[in-house]
Amino acid sequence: MSDADAVLADLKDEGDALDALVGGLAPERWGVATPAEGWTVAHQIGHLAWTDRQALLSATDPAAFQEAVQRALASPATFVDEGAAEEAQAPPDRLLARWRAGRGELQEVLAARPAGDKLPWYGPPMSIASVATGRLMETWAHGQDVADALGVTREPTARLRHVARIGVRARNFAYAAHGLAAPEDEFRVELRAPGGGIWAYGPEDAAQRVTGDALGFCLLVTQRAHRDDVDVRADGADAERWLGIAQAFAGPPGKGREPGGRSGRENGR
Repeated sequence: MSDADAVLADLKDEGDALDALVGGLAPERWGVATPAEGWTVAHQIGHLAWTDRQALLSATDPAAFQEAVQRALASPATFVDEGAAEEAQAPPDRLLARWRAGRGELQEVLAARPAGDKLPWYGPPMSIASVATGRLMETWAHGQDVADALGVTREPTARLRHVARIGVRARNFAYAAHGLAAPEDEFRVELRAPGGGIWAYGPEDAAQRVTGDALGFCLLVTQRAHRDDVDVRADGADAERWLGIAQAFAGPPGKGREPGGRSGRENGR
């Protein structure tokens, strides 16, 4: 199994897990507010449906996708919210069917592409594995918003390794998004994986380290929890600063969550 195949399999499972949360919801429950300001459960699923459709467009009609990018650049601060709001207007059964169909089609299209292909995106072109990993990260993060809104506690799975890896790899981007120069040296990151074991990134002899719970780290880098509310520790001034600005998603910095709860606005793109 290639890297892309493995990520695609996990992406399907992550989507199925979220589907299990929303598939049986009464229509009125789709209007429940989530921790993202102004976004209901319908907005969260609508955002995923919209973004899956953009990824599908990138994979099947790059020219049309580039036109969509140009339209987005005309309203860079609002185009994601606008896409979610438009989708959320649909009746819940239609929105659910649209999301299911879109993610299923995207899964098939990505699986049929050579693993070495690069697809255009809103930033640099991405490999098939990277596109699938990004979709998994978003599905998990927005699924967390839905779970929080519905009062559901989700059990962490090994699929979080994809989210953790994005968070580590996006370190320098997080600094740049805040107008800061990234440290020259890498950090060592060691995370306790669900079910046991350690996920490790970076050189073993790094002078600065980040250690702790993998779930907490993933909540932090997707800005679904405040630094004070997760079991993640930094050793070193630069590593400490990174944990205050970390983000696994593209786009401008979000406000993240307030201490002691899951309120506040995030981009989470």
